[in-house]
Amino acid sequence: MPIQAPIIDAVRATASSTGVRARIDLSALRHNLARVHDFCPDAKVMAVIKANAYGHGLCEVATALSAADAFAVARIEEASALRDAGCDKPLLLLEGVHDDLALAQARDLDLACVVHAPHQLVLFEQANQAMPLWLKVDTGMHRLGFAPRDVKDALSRLRAITDDIVLMSHFACADESGSEATRHQLQQFDSVTDTLTYPTSLANSAGIVAWPDAHRDWVRPGIMLYGASPLLDISADMLDLQPVMELHSELIAIHDLQAGDTVGYGAAYVCDRVQRIGVVAAGYADGYPRHAPSGTPVWVAGQRAPLVGRVSMDMITVDLSDISDADIGSSAVLWGRDLPVDEIAQCAGTIAYDLLCGVTARVQYEFVD
Repeated sequence: MPIQAPIIDAVRATASSTGVRARIDLSALRHNLARVHDFCPDAKVMAVIKANAYGHGLCEVATALSAADAFAVARIEEASALRDAGCDKPLLLLEGVHDDLALAQARDLDLACVVHAPHQLVLFEQANQAMPLWLKVDTGMHRLGFAPRDVKDALSRLRAITDDIVLMSHFACADESGSEATRHQLQQFDSVTDTLTYPTSLANSAGIVAWPDAHRDWVRPGIMLYGASPLLDISADMLDLQPVMELHSELIAIHDLQAGDTVGYGAAYVCDRVQRIGVVAAGYADGYPRHAPSGTPVWVAGQRAPLVGRVSMDMITVDLSDISDADIGSSAVLWGRDLPVDEIAQCAGTIAYDLLCGVTARVQYEFVD
């Protein structure tokens, strides 16, 4: 059934003359899901929509991705919100459950659970109620999962509870082309699962794009659904991925400054000539990276304008000296179709995941097809 998005936070629902807006292109989201199918047409797709769908809107994204076979979330609260909104797709809880209350909630919500630790095995054994379980194998990331030597015993114990089991692992370095660590993880996984008949799942977005041997029965795309590249050396555009989020604001002030004038906190930027400086209503309180350096591009009035000075809570300043038609009210895109989020992340010394998930509650959302 169609998913009904929850009532939007009052701060987001209130119209504002200025401030940051996130325009979410649902058609781009569907395009990116189609690209997942292009890469691995024989695999089932579990769309990863944890962390408010990487900052894009949990229920709205789930509705747009109705062609996915299942969804993965990190928290029971996320699964509950989806069920309350009418989502009847299979849902996987990626970190599983850790106590009796959480297990009862997972059963009530009809969730599948990842099992990655001995204490979780005990929980399911004591409950002794059949439900879909994904057994996680630690093939080298050393974060969650059973060591290969312990998988046989864990699987035997799960078999006593349910026949609905998937074997999974997670890559640490799949975004690095030709990674020996990823080859080793594939070998480790195969050494454990080759003689078993259960479905398997390995590939995240990077695995989907760069490691065809990892596609198996289920793939788990995340960042590529939202139009950012999962690889270090290949752009989203080269992969025919479309940006889903355009984060934008507008100019609220313009000043003509002289050589030697300083801009912003700490007087960190000093004009080296006569410059036209614009103020954009956006800052780290909206999720714009605090440590973005001078020179980071902002798309103003259809052109790139370099950031100058420090990022403030509510404002950034940009050099408009070469953009004569920029004026008060001109659009300022922080990232989007004309300015890849991967590029802004690289400028700020972080990754696209961080920027997308970091968009804050005061940003107003608009969902378009």
